[in-house]
Amino acid sequence: MEWLYCDFHIHTTWSDGDLSIKEVVQLYGEAGFDVIAITDHVLDSRSLLQANNVCGSHCSIEKQQFIHYQRELWNVARYAWEAYKILVIPGIELTNDTSKYHILALDNKEYISPDLGVEDILNEIKAQGGISIACHPYIRNHSGEAPSEYLWTNQERFALMFDAWEVANRDDLFNVIGLKKFNYIANSDFHEAKHLRSWKTLLRCSRNTEAVKQAIRTNEAVALFLYRGGKLK
Repeated sequence: MEWLYCDFHIHTTWSDGDLSIKEVVQLYGEAGFDVIAITDHVLDSRSLLQANNVCGSHCSIEKQQFIHYQRELWNVARYAWEAYKILVIPGIELTNDTSKYHILALDNKEYISPDLGVEDILNEIKAQGGISIACHPYIRNHSGEAPSEYLWTNQERFALMFDAWEVANRDDLFNVIGLKKFNYIANSDFHEAKHLRSWKTLLRCSRNTEAVKQAIRTNEAVALFLYRGGKLK
C-alpha cells in the first residue's frame, strides 16, 4: 500500500467556493493529489435565510438541489479518475451557525438536515455508511472565530462519536486535538486557489472509497503535512 495525499474539506461554486468541481479536480490533479472530498455547505434554516439575503442562492446546497449536486459529483469523479487517477469522495459540510457546529459528512448517500441535533446527524451519517468529521473544532488563530464552539464545549460527550476531528484546518494547527488523542485528519477548508497551500492528510491505504473510510476510522496509518506548492508526484 502507498501513502495517499488527501484533502477532505473542499468547497466549490455549489456553495461559497470560487471554483467549479471540475476546476478543483484539475487544480488538485496537476498538484499530484490522490484523494479529495468535495464538501459544500448545507446551512441550517436560520443561517440559510440570512445568507440568501446577503449573497443570493449560492451559499448552500438546499434539499431540492442535493440530487443534482450528487449527480455532478459522480460525473466529475469519473473524469477525475480517468484524467488524474484522483479518487473523488462526495460529501457535505453540515453548517449550523445558529447552534455553532460544523460537521463533515463523507460518502453520505442522501440529504441530511443541519437543523438536526449533533447526535442525530452523526447517527444519520453512520446509517448511510459515511464518515463524520468535526470541523475546525477549536478557535481559529487567523480569525479568532470558533464556528464549532458547541462541539468543543461538549467534547467529552462527542469525542468517540465522531470518526475523526480536524487537527489542522488550512493554516491553523489545533494542538489540543493532538493532546486529547482524538482520531484526527488535516484539511484545507478550500474556498479559493490559494487555499491549496495548507495542512493536508496522508493516509496509507488502497485508493478506493471503502479503504479510505476505514483508514480514517482506524486512524493507525495517518499523518499530516503542510503543502506549500509544487508537484507531489
